[in-house]
Amino acid sequence: MCPVCTVTVVAGLGISRLLGIDDLITSIWIGGFILSFTFVMLAWMSKKWPKININNWKLAVFALMYALVLVPLKWNGSIGIPGNRLWGIDKILFGTLVGSVVFLIGIWADKYQRTKFKKIFFPYQKVVFPVLGLIISSLVFYFVTRRNG
Repeated sequence: MCPVCTVTVVAGLGISRLLGIDDLITSIWIGGFILSFTFVMLAWMSKKWPKININNWKLAVFALMYALVLVPLKWNGSIGIPGNRLWGIDKILFGTLVGSVVFLIGIWADKYQRTKFKKIFFPYQKVVFPVLGLIISSLVFYFVTRRNG
């Protein structure tokens, strides 16, 4: 994750707060973004250094990508705000986890569909599955936080 990307995420969180978007909803998209960028980084690394077994580095790359986004959010005071919790968990951390899991499920659903039916049903399906998961989870948590919030 480049520093510009991290600054963009931090700025995006600030702008979304100004617009009145709940941190949980914004963080769902941050989680998907981090995971997506991690996969892009791993693919780039495997092409750049084909002799290195990338599987040995996956966990380190995942941890680094999440740290490069979440640590600056902690430093600037966005994580750990009193009252900014859902079910006892900080909304930014919870949203990032939800977004990452939902994005991963979207990737797996696309791969499962391709394997089971041996074809792609529509253009950009590989993108639509994970993004649709983020949209659905954003809507679900929008109504959860609106009702409880």
